[in-house]
Amino acid sequence: MATVRPIRIAPPEPVSLHTHAVDNLRFIRETMERAGSFTAVPGKGGFFIGLSALAAAVVASEQGSIEGWLATWLVEGILAIAIGALAMKRKAHLAQVPVLSGPARRFVLSFAPPLLVGALLTIVLYRAGLYDAIPGAWLLLYGTGVVTGGAFSVRVVPVMGLCFMALGAVALFCPLNWGTGFLTAGFGGLHLIFGWIIARKYGG
Repeated sequence: MATVRPIRIAPPEPVSLHTHAVDNLRFIRETMERAGSFTAVPGKGGFFIGLSALAAAVVASEQGSIEGWLATWLVEGILAIAIGALAMKRKAHLAQVPVLSGPARRFVLSFAPPLLVGALLTIVLYRAGLYDAIPGAWLLLYGTGVVTGGAFSVRVVPVMGLCFMALGAVALFCPLNWGTGFLTAGFGGLHLIFGWIIARKYGG
């Protein structure tokens, strides 16, 4: 009686080393392209922050007290953070990367500490009656945050931060009645200029 042998299924042909290498290279290239296009700094968001700062400058200039002036700019700061966060989320979505991807996470962790220092320093300067130093301190610390965060982004970002720092250094030695002008030039003008540049060259 003949012996019945089991039917053997032929193993699948192994993927060639060349094909595997090409797939890996394609994946690496696409990942780097997505990461490279995501600068973590939203250009359009910066542009709209600039517009909101111009509106805040108009309101602040009409205040009759230092408390009203401060409140106007503090509200603008909160609004600017909200605009920036939403714009960063949108830019990450368009670049098909996580919102807190490597570039974004490093930018936020480097950018946030100077802002927190600025908030605490504002309280100290206000209580000490050193109102003249507030605009310069804001611009200097914001610029510091942009420079440190921009170290992980495209070159134009730290350049923007240096411009804020230079403006803040001058503002430190000027009277408070010049403060609105300096803040308008920085948070309004510089955001409009660099926001347009980032949006045009790096998307979003």
